[in-house]
Amino acid sequence: MGKQIKAFIFDLDGVITDTAEYHYLAWKQLAEDMGISFDRDFNEQLKGVRRMDSLKHILTLNPKLSFSKEELEALATRKNEHYITLIKDMTPNDILPGIRKLIEEIKKHELQLALGSASKNARIVLERLQLLNSFDYIVDAAKVEHGKPHPETFLTGAEGLGVSPLNCVGVEDAKAGVDAIKAAGMFAVGIGSKEHLAKADYIVETTRELQFVNIMAEVTK
Repeated sequence: MGKQIKAFIFDLDGVITDTAEYHYLAWKQLAEDMGISFDRDFNEQLKGVRRMDSLKHILTLNPKLSFSKEELEALATRKNEHYITLIKDMTPNDILPGIRKLIEEIKKHELQLALGSASKNARIVLERLQLLNSFDYIVDAAKVEHGKPHPETFLTGAEGLGVSPLNCVGVEDAKAGVDAIKAAGMFAVGIGSKEHLAKADYIVETTRELQFVNIMAEVTK
């Protein structure tokens, strides 16, 4: 008999909505401003990674560049300004297929729901999607010391809900995110390829395939 589930903790990008393209365009603009060639393949390495860590990773593409801490923070802020401009036109139509129904089922079964995202703009995005009131707790990414794959984000989400991590389901589309869920001791639902998300307990290729009944059946095996 599996564990009793009391809560779900969702990632944001690639799970609730696809802001990955906006992040890519914002990073690409910043990189090109610095004379760095930046492509989609490299961008894959930034998924689920915090802003400052992503910036430092991009800068490895040109080791000759050197910035002070203040300059790095200014660059990260500039990237965020690009991103905010890009997401201003988001609407509930940008919610990924299957997610609205899954949230409704979670609520119908009186389970709690938290958001565990590395994005400091999570509240803005949820407001645009008109989903803010669906979440019982939102992890403040600005206060998370260790980014994914460290479990802090998901452990903070569970703590915020007042639920044991053992009674939580985490939903992620990034390898770093799935690793974080497992490190937190939670049941991990992965969205993507089995090869990429091998540690997940249950994997679907797209959000469209996320069914509450199927997830719970896997949990209780």
